[in-house]
Amino acid sequence: MSTISEQPRPDAAALNSAVGTELFVLQSVASSTIAEAGTRSTIYLATLSSGLVAIVFAGGSPALLATLTFTVLPTIFMLGWFTVVRLVDTSVENITVRRRMLRIREHWVGLHPLGPELIALDHPRTGELGVRYSRSSFLFTMASMIAAVNAVLGGALVALILIFGASVHPLAAQISGVVVGVLLLTATLMYERRRIRVAYPD
Repeated sequence: MSTISEQPRPDAAALNSAVGTELFVLQSVASSTIAEAGTRSTIYLATLSSGLVAIVFAGGSPALLATLTFTVLPTIFMLGWFTVVRLVDTSVENITVRRRMLRIREHWVGLHPLGPELIALDHPRTGELGVRYSRSSFLFTMASMIAAVNAVLGGALVALILIFGASVHPLAAQISGVVVGVLLLTATLMYERRRIRVAYPD
């Protein structure tokens, strides 16, 4: 005699419990990404400030000044690139987490008639909690801030190399530094925008 196995009935309480746990985990991830971004930005800016102070104190010795300038600044510049890449990663992680949290809140909204009044969702005009993110919002992230500072550093480093290493006229070297800085900033912002658009195409 054949027996027909019964499919387990969906357990709404278990689902809501699991969803609540998932929301808690996502909130923890969102907090950790913000904390990491702030820490990495602080480390980069503190390193840059310390390096510039060291270079200023070495101004009395041309040999020491040149040594510090062409060792410390390139190192900080590379640190800036690494920082920007990781800050973009944290931005993408934060966007992904927030979208998943929104899906959970949308699920909870449908559980009770008062859900739409008590649980805030992304408003089509004003956005969630009164902040509406647009396609240009990536320009105001921590990654863009560090990218701007690092682009200035890269342009200044190029100008110094041209002046002291290739004996180029200061004005021409400064113009070259500005051009390089603009190109660096543009390339970094394009990279950030592409990464965010892949994760958040809307």
